[in-house]
Order: sequence, then structure tokens, then C-alpha cells
Amino acid sequence: MNTAELLARRYRLIGKKAPLFYDQPLHIVKGEGVWLYDADGKRYLDVYNNVPNVGHCHPHVVEAISKQAAQLNVHTRYLHENIVNYGEKLTGLLDDSLSMLFLTCTGSEANEVALRMARHHTGKQGIICSNATYHGNTTAVDALATLFNDGKPNGPYVKAVDFPDSYRPLNGLSGEALTDAYLQQIETAIADFNTEGTGFAGMLICPIFANEGLPDLPPNYLQKAAALVRAAGGVVIFDEVQSSFGRTGKMWGHEHSGVTPDILTLGKPMGNGHPLAGAVCKADMGNAYRDDVMYFNTFGGNPVSCAAGLAVLEVIEQEGLVENAQQVGSIVKAGLHKLAEKYQIIGDVRGSGLFFGVELVEDRLSKTPATAAAARLSNLMKEQGVLISKIGRYDNILKMRPPICFAQEHADLLLSNLDLAFSKL
Repeated sequence: MNTAELLARRYRLIGKKAPLFYDQPLHIVKGEGVWLYDADGKRYLDVYNNVPNVGHCHPHVVEAISKQAAQLNVHTRYLHENIVNYGEKLTGLLDDSLSMLFLTCTGSEANEVALRMARHHTGKQGIICSNATYHGNTTAVDALATLFNDGKPNGPYVKAVDFPDSYRPLNGLSGEALTDAYLQQIETAIADFNTEGTGFAGMLICPIFANEGLPDLPPNYLQKAAALVRAAGGVVIFDEVQSSFGRTGKMWGHEHSGVTPDILTLGKPMGNGHPLAGAVCKADMGNAYRDDVMYFNTFGGNPVSCAAGLAVLEVIEQEGLVENAQQVGSIVKAGLHKLAEKYQIIGDVRGSGLFFGVELVEDRLSKTPATAAAARLSNLMKEQGVLISKIGRYDNILKMRPPICFAQEHADLLLSNLDLAFSKL
């Protein structure tokens, strides 16, 4: 079936507003490692999808899924070794305080469980998030989807604060003064929750602020924000649906700050494409929640999902992919900085490991967002056989996060194609 016919059928079935990448959508039929193939056989270097984190259709993950699916797949209300083996392996890679696991199918569910636990633990309702974020699409977490609502919450009991940004700093400040200005917003939100009678339950943020565009954080922001939240009786929740499993050159994104959350949420790369997500929390918090709430998830933690998750952890360890993300990522970032010297439209380069943001601006002095140029460049790269995307408040930040098996040869191919695409703008 040709692409036009397939697109027409899709429109009729799920609507024209269901998101698709690029001006001319791709019809992808196969994936292998860092490569995707369309229906015409054209090969694309995948520099966007962090769901197949260890590579598309990794043989070890495929084998684990196939073997378990041929044996048994059922919910978690029977005993099965897979959930225990996987959970022990996973939590063994985290701080000792994060020892209780709630497995789900999606990051949205994981974040909703985290919100429910925080509110149960504190007896309060108020949640703080950033003003350019997204944490999922259930009703509870959609209230925090400020990225798609002009920086404002979509529901009650949520307050948004400016995300910390050293490139477009609040009030033109810098250093510790900038940190303090952002912290003041958190203090004000907490005080307002208490004045309103809502009370303060906690703060839910991504520790690398991925949806916000991977900003370079002002000094000690996460450390001081976490201390402030806890001093006010709140729970610190880190959404690592994007920043975990080696993506940033460390196993967990929060390791860069040295701050351990009270609840950690995980998703996208967890099953390498198989629907697997979860929340990890302190045992006392998790047990207290289970004592009072009859929570279960029919598919979360099933034997096949856990087999997939365990296989992902094994591949990351056996192939040294965290170290690879760090090493190859440093090559890419250095190359991006060289491109920034050549092309004035590049206002800022940021990120760590194999997760990059490149902010495009009309001119570097005014920092006017080059939104149209970002869209054009993303489509040019697709035409050249390299897949990237864009993100941020102004949709002007190029977003790149390839599978963490990305090698130097792939880095060179990415950088040469970016050079070519920028030359065409």
C-alpha cells in the first residue's frame, strides 16, 4: 500500500490531528540497531527515538520477549519469578532508599501513581511543576501539561514555576542570584497552596528538564529545590521517563545533580519498545500507600514485560552502553559546538550523554526563536536520511536522542548531515 492510501485510512480511523512527524510523514516498516527503513527501502539514521534505547529490535531483547511469550503471559496476581528478578536487578542499580517498585505500562500511569502516593503521604493536594513540561496524558498528569497550554496548568491543585534556564535567565540574573530567583517562585507557590487550604504535596520535575529543552541549570538548583520542597513537607518526584537507562552518560539523569528523589518514575526506554514503565519509591511510602489503597495494574509487571526489561538491563551492562553514551556523546557535543562557530543561527548547544538540544535563534543578541528554521531543518534532515525532532516553549530547539548503541561512525554521519542541512537554510 502506498503512503497516500495509508495516510487516508489513518485519517479516517484516528483523525487528522493525531500527531505525525515531518511535513511528509514516513511509512516505517523495519528497524535494526540505529537504523529505520521505510516502505520503499530507504534507510534512515535514527537520532530521535529513545524508546528502543539499546537499538531497534535488539536480538537479546527480542529473544527474551519471544521465549517468555511462548511460555506464559498473565497479570501479577500470581507468583512469578520474572517480576522479582527484574525488580531486584532494577532497584539494585538505584540508591538504597529507592527499594519499592510499582510497575505500569506507560510513563503516564507511572507519574499518576507518583502523584497519588505523594498526596497520600502528605495528606495534601498541591503539586508544583515547570511552566514548559509534559508528564503524560491521563487526567491527573494532563493537569501538568504546561508545554501545550501556554505555560499554565490544565487543572486544579497544580502551580507552575519557571523552569531554570541559564540561556534565557529570569530577570537577566546569573549564578546563585538566578538560582535564588527561581527558588523564590517555589517558595511562593508553596505559600499560596497553604494559604488557599490546598496544602503542598510535592514537586514533579524531570531532573534534566528534557521537554523544556535541556537547559543548563543555574548553580545548585536541584539540590536547593529538593531541600526546599522537603523542608515544606513535600515529596520530591523525578520524572525520568526520558533521562534514564544510560541516556545522559549516567544510568540515571538525577545522578548528575547528586539528588536522590523520594519517588522516581520510569518509562519509554525501559522495555526497548515493549510497553513497560514504573515508579520506584521509598519502602515506607509505598507500603503505607498499599495499606490504604487497592492499587493493581492488570498488565503492569506481566512476565513478558519483565523479561523485556531484564534483557534491556543485561544489554546495557554487557555492551557497556552507559560508557558508550558518555564517550560518543562527547564527540557529538564537540561537533555541535564546532557547527555553532560556523552557523550564527545556532544560539546554544546543551545536553549530556546522547541527549542533545540545539537552540536556533534569529540572532544571538536578541535570542529571537527561529521556530520556522527549526521545522525546516528537521525536514531537511529527514530528506537527507537522518531523523531528528524539535522541542521547547518556542519549538525552536533541535532534539536529538539516538539509541545509546550510537557509534562514532554514526556521530560523524549525523554531524556531516547537520552541516549540510544548515548550509541549505
